[in-house]
Amino acid sequence: MQANRAPRSLFNDILELLQERKTEQALASCRETLSRYPDDINILGLLGATLGDQGKFGEAENILGKVIDLAPTFAKPYEDLGTLLMQQQRAEEAIPLLEKSVRLDPKMEEAHFQLGKALAMVGRGEEADAAFERSFALSPERGMMALAAEHHQAGRLEQAEKLCRQVLQKNPGHVDALRMLGLIAAAAGDLEDAEHLLRQALENAPDHVPAMFELGRVLKELDHHEQAIEVYREIVKLHPDNPKAHFRLAGVLGPAALTELSAAAYQRCLDLAPQHAGAWLGLGHMLKTLGRQDEGIEAYQRCMELEPDFGEAYYSLANLKTYRFDDAQIQEMKERVASESVKEVSEVNFLFALAKAYEDRGDFDQAWHYYEQGNDKQRILVSYDPVQTETVNSDLIEFFNAEFFKEHLNSGNPDRSPIFVLGMPRSGSTLVEQIIASHSQVEGTSELPYIGRISKSLNRNRADGMRYPQVLSELEPRHFHRLGQDYLQMAAMHRVEGTPRFIDKMPNNFPSVGLIHTILPNAKIIDARRHPMDACLGNLKQLYAKGQTFSYDQNDIGEYYLQYQRMMDHWDEVLPGKVLRVQYEDTVADLESQVLRILEYLELPWEDGCLNFYDTERAVRTASSEQVRQPIYTSGVGFWHNYEPYLEELQEVLEPILDRYQ
Repeated sequence: MQANRAPRSLFNDILELLQERKTEQALASCRETLSRYPDDINILGLLGATLGDQGKFGEAENILGKVIDLAPTFAKPYEDLGTLLMQQQRAEEAIPLLEKSVRLDPKMEEAHFQLGKALAMVGRGEEADAAFERSFALSPERGMMALAAEHHQAGRLEQAEKLCRQVLQKNPGHVDALRMLGLIAAAAGDLEDAEHLLRQALENAPDHVPAMFELGRVLKELDHHEQAIEVYREIVKLHPDNPKAHFRLAGVLGPAALTELSAAAYQRCLDLAPQHAGAWLGLGHMLKTLGRQDEGIEAYQRCMELEPDFGEAYYSLANLKTYRFDDAQIQEMKERVASESVKEVSEVNFLFALAKAYEDRGDFDQAWHYYEQGNDKQRILVSYDPVQTETVNSDLIEFFNAEFFKEHLNSGNPDRSPIFVLGMPRSGSTLVEQIIASHSQVEGTSELPYIGRISKSLNRNRADGMRYPQVLSELEPRHFHRLGQDYLQMAAMHRVEGTPRFIDKMPNNFPSVGLIHTILPNAKIIDARRHPMDACLGNLKQLYAKGQTFSYDQNDIGEYYLQYQRMMDHWDEVLPGKVLRVQYEDTVADLESQVLRILEYLELPWEDGCLNFYDTERAVRTASSEQVRQPIYTSGVGFWHNYEPYLEELQEVLEPILDRYQ
């Protein structure tokens, strides 16, 4: 009856609230309106659809069922309920509802499309194709996007891009076309263009969750952690019961050094989806970082139970450096390696885990057998060009000469808070960081990517082809000051303890000492160094989550060490006294004198906590996290001799500098 219908203005007001993303207000308004007009099918339908979008499937289903009872000849509620069931993968139940919808109104393009998806899910392929064809006939744009998606999935990116652009010519705000172009740009490595396209899509549809997920992923790849966190938190706000949203949020909170928050997000994901193997793995990483090793081991083992072929769980246990595999686990890993069903990436993880298992048993011949296999397979999976490394370093050496530093004396930001710990990976930088971060005035943050980001940013918008470092010659003192400020602002999100000083422990910053000194002249820089053979072997034994692509071949890693030595020799020559060298072997031989030396360089007062660094309760985010929670040990000195028969190629490459480390 007309008396039971709410005024159209109330319906429009609720729609406006939803368009403004004021979802809770819209829901409250729906409920308040229904208290006066309990049988208004339009308000009921809006409430049901909105609750479904929030993932509140049970309540939404009941409400949409009531709408169907009130208006059994109205097509829209059948479509809405069928779509709701499809969101829950309940295709069998959705099919009769969607079929009823298109019988009542054959022009329901979305209902035809959802029906096609449902029929395809239950294996009724021919009927699904017919439903899709009816949908595409009603909406040629959807047909073009479906074909574009088919091309995209098959890797035919040019064809997919062409179709997306044809759609955008007719409809410039088409969200799915913009999103797919963003995916294509990201696949091509053009992450900034991908970000632009995805943001453009979200301008037209702010709550388009697939585009939000992709934007968050791209921002994470760009190391824009704060913005990525903001995107994923918005998804969680919109869909609090979506496990994927919590999983992705956790995955960006971790690299942002917000470890406890990351662990909580992984746990929330697991509350919603207890069988989520990836979340168990991520939770294990965070618990390990927080020093909760027993709980971390349990999480890794749970991941192994759920996904026996997932080699990363096994390697994560090996990478604790303190876990020991038993005979049954070793046999299990061998069987996985021999299985044809195991993916290449997992196989590499199994091989490195097996190598560590045999190394822990003192069987270095068998350990090397697996290290060699693992490195050979991983080298194929990564891309590294040693010639490019040498060329880049030559440009840096030529540009950053003594005259440059004389001309730009104190031209950067004078802030004294940053402490950079750099050097070759696996050379004791985590130990140095743990010692310094045990001081009450210093916070250890993470391996921050921001110096690299700043150097890359200088290459943007250069039509003349000029690149870093040459572009620095065109900058004025105020520009160097601003670059220093940019770094400090980017690092700020990682500083949660309020200490006056903080550590950036990105080892690969060693070629950037000149840039660091130019934009942050009062920053302290420590070079953590280790005997070349031990440092290079440490890298050959380490399977990195990403980056460090030079570390999977004896010749590559040896040449990389020579480049590291070359760069540090140059900085010593043009910036004498700027960098403090801390030799790993000296530190483990006489910890107290080295701690005193480090603190004097940093102009920090003595604190006993630095000597007892292993008692510090702080998150440690590197492969050495468990090792630096133990008192100092000397077993790592000269460890390379255990593998000496297999390292002839490495020794030959390093021959020019080995005499310096006798």
